[in-house]
Amino acid sequence: MRHGRARAMTRLAITGAAAWAMVSAAAPPAQRSVGSDDARAGFAQARAPWSFAFPRDHGPHPQFRQEWWYVSGNLDAASGERLGFELTFFRFALQPESGLAPEPAASAWRARQIYLAHFAITDVAAGRFRFAQKLSRAALGLAGAQTLPLRVWIDDWSLEAATAGAAQQWSLRAAQPGYVLELTLQAAAPPVLNGDAGLSRKSGEPSAATYYYSMPRLAVHGRLIREGHPLRLQGLAWLDREWGSGGLGAQQVGWDWFALQLNDGSALMFYALRDRDDSRDPHSAGTWVEAAGGSRPLSNEEVRIEVTDHWSNAQGTRYPARWRIRVPALALEVSVRPVLADQELLTTPDYWEGAVDVSGTRAGRNIAGRGYVELVGYAPERGTRPDTGAHARLDR
Repeated sequence: MRHGRARAMTRLAITGAAAWAMVSAAAPPAQRSVGSDDARAGFAQARAPWSFAFPRDHGPHPQFRQEWWYVSGNLDAASGERLGFELTFFRFALQPESGLAPEPAASAWRARQIYLAHFAITDVAAGRFRFAQKLSRAALGLAGAQTLPLRVWIDDWSLEAATAGAAQQWSLRAAQPGYVLELTLQAAAPPVLNGDAGLSRKSGEPSAATYYYSMPRLAVHGRLIREGHPLRLQGLAWLDREWGSGGLGAQQVGWDWFALQLNDGSALMFYALRDRDDSRDPHSAGTWVEAAGGSRPLSNEEVRIEVTDHWSNAQGTRYPARWRIRVPALALEVSVRPVLADQELLTTPDYWEGAVDVSGTRAGRNIAGRGYVELVGYAPERGTRPDTGAHARLDR
C-alpha cells in the first residue's frame, strides 16, 4: 500500500497538460491512489486472483493505472550509529494502453507514464530527518521501469535487481544534499503474498483492490556518504510491491501502516484503514510471517491497536506517535515507538513515515524488533506544492 512503503496514500495534484491524482508508502503500502470511474476506464482491474511469477512481477504492469516499489529499512554502522531510510518509486499512467502499435510521438518529450519518488533518511544520532522528492515523465530516458533485468529509476535514483538462482539481489541508489545512499539487498526467501493469495481488497467497492506482495526481510549492506564522509552500513530492509487501477472507498480517508521485523525472525504487516468518522474500516488487514517463512493473513478483528501518544507539527497537524499492538491468536503484545518524533515528509501530500522500535512479548517471552510506520491522511488537503526539491528537517 505504501500499502506500505506505502508504500504507502501519496496524493498528487499535478497541473500542466493534464491534472491527475495519486496516493502514496510505503508506504506501505495499503492503497495509494484514488480516482474517478472515468479516470480508471480502459485500465485493467484487480478483481480476480493473479498468477504471480517472479522475477516477472518485480517489474512494471503498464496495463494497470498505478503501482509502486517501496523499500524501507533500519541500518547500523560499526561505530554504533543507526539510520533509517525510505525509497519509494511510483508509476502513474496518464492513459491506458490500447493494445495497438504505438503511434509515432509528436514530440520526444511526450509520455504516457509519470514517475514519482520519495527518499528519506532518519539520522538517529544527529536527531535529523531529511527527505527529497523527484517527479519526471517517462521520456528521453529521464524515468521508467523495465522487467528483465529489473530497473526502476528517476534520474540518478534507482532500484535494480538481478536473479541468482532462487535468491534475489537488489541494488538501490538515491541522493539528496548531504546524503548519498548506496545499498545491496539480498533475499533468500520468496515473496509473501498479502490478502487473498495476493489480491488485497481495500473496501466493498469492486475496484478498490490491488495485487500486493512483500519481501519482509532483506539483508542489507552498503554505504551512506554523509556530508562527503562514507559510512559502511548493514541491517534489514522491507520491500513492498502493489499495483492496481482503483482507489480507496468513498468513506475512507487514510491509513496507518505497520511493517515490523522482530528479532526471532518473524515479521508483522498490518494496515489500519481509517473512515471519515475516524473509525477503523473493517477492510483493514495484514499478514504474519513466521521465521521459517510460512505466512498467514490477519483480519481486522484479529489485530488490536491502541494509540498511546501523539506528536504535532508546527502547523498543528496531529499524528499518532506510539502504539500498543495485540494479536491474541499469536500471543503477541508489543509497543511501537518512533526513534524520532518528527519524521514527516512535506511532499505532495504531507505524511509521516519513519523508523520505529518494537518491544514486548510473544507467548510469554520477551521480544524486540525494528520497523517502519506510515501515517497517511492526517495532514490537510492542499494543492500542488511548488517546491519538489530536497528539504531538511531537524527533530523538534
